[in-house]
Amino acid sequence: MESGSNRYAQSGVDTDLAQSALGGLLSWVQATLPLRSGVGKPMMGIGHFANVVSIDETMGIAISTDGVGSKVLVAQLANSYEGIGYDCIAVNVNDVLCVGAEPLTIVDCLSVQRIQPEMLEQIGKGLYEGALRARVNIVGGELAQLPEIVQGPRDGYGFDVVGTCIGSVKLSKVIDGNNLADGDVVIGLASSGLHSNGFTLAREILSGGYGYGVDTSVPELGKSLADELLTPTHIYVPEILSLLEAEIPVKALAHISGDGLLNLTRVTADVGFVIDQLPQPLPIFELIQKTLDVPLDEMYEVFNMGIGFCVMVSAEHAQQVIDIVGQNGSAAQIIGHVVPDSEKRVWLPEQGLVGAAVADSKEEVE
Repeated sequence: MESGSNRYAQSGVDTDLAQSALGGLLSWVQATLPLRSGVGKPMMGIGHFANVVSIDETMGIAISTDGVGSKVLVAQLANSYEGIGYDCIAVNVNDVLCVGAEPLTIVDCLSVQRIQPEMLEQIGKGLYEGALRARVNIVGGELAQLPEIVQGPRDGYGFDVVGTCIGSVKLSKVIDGNNLADGDVVIGLASSGLHSNGFTLAREILSGGYGYGVDTSVPELGKSLADELLTPTHIYVPEILSLLEAEIPVKALAHISGDGLLNLTRVTADVGFVIDQLPQPLPIFELIQKTLDVPLDEMYEVFNMGIGFCVMVSAEHAQQVIDIVGQNGSAAQIIGHVVPDSEKRVWLPEQGLVGAAVADSKEEVE
């Protein structure tokens, strides 16, 4: 979704530059893939939401790593940290789900400017609450004190948190979208808000002289700006595992995070997507677009715009998916369909937008 005015780059995140620079890094990383055969052999290339490595002839381990990004800066401004722990669980388990795996366990790395016991306890509680919904345990981690490296808007409270999630999946059950076909439907699951992406741009609403502070009550949101921005990322584990346990023939799964609906193009098949039945964007997205004057195409490239996860199935199974997802806590609806397209584009006809896969690597850059 090409943008003539790149507000995200102006705010400090140049995704185009990052994607071009990623090639040099990935050339070395990809060279390690053949180093293991048998146990530890990667079953996919780099660039999907998670990868799968074999542990024997029938079972694989799914693995993914992710962080919460600059949402931690909003947490510092609001002096509220519990949701960040929850986010750390969410961004990792949601990615592992995308290969059809059941998330099992997580380790985290928490880097801090200085030890703040109350902050750490809040983060720990959030990690626990996220693990409870995701049905995973946290088996270890790292606490690093890095005062010269980790800083932030609240002196002494700078921190960053990253997690790594491992799941299990039968090799015969790995889902990567390789069998997507013309006419398959895309079902969108509602997001809870911004989740954990686009915050370098979204935070400008607090710092750009627009009259908003973290404690500002915003009528159209029905809450303070901090409460809205810090709403935790939704964890889709109950919804997706229920689909898999019901043996619904799911063809592809996509976590809609950085790059918005362009994440659909991370599937293996050379197909495109016509997304023509989107719900109305959540009020927070409308507030950001209006206040910061962000072009519509960039909004859909940076933010999830109200859709946090997608399930792709044959049309005959769509209602089953919607019903099961609803029983497990998420609103869901058909938002579009699959079309043949070797360029792997995403069309949003109602918005007059079209975009393509950002790079062959399809690594997520936030």
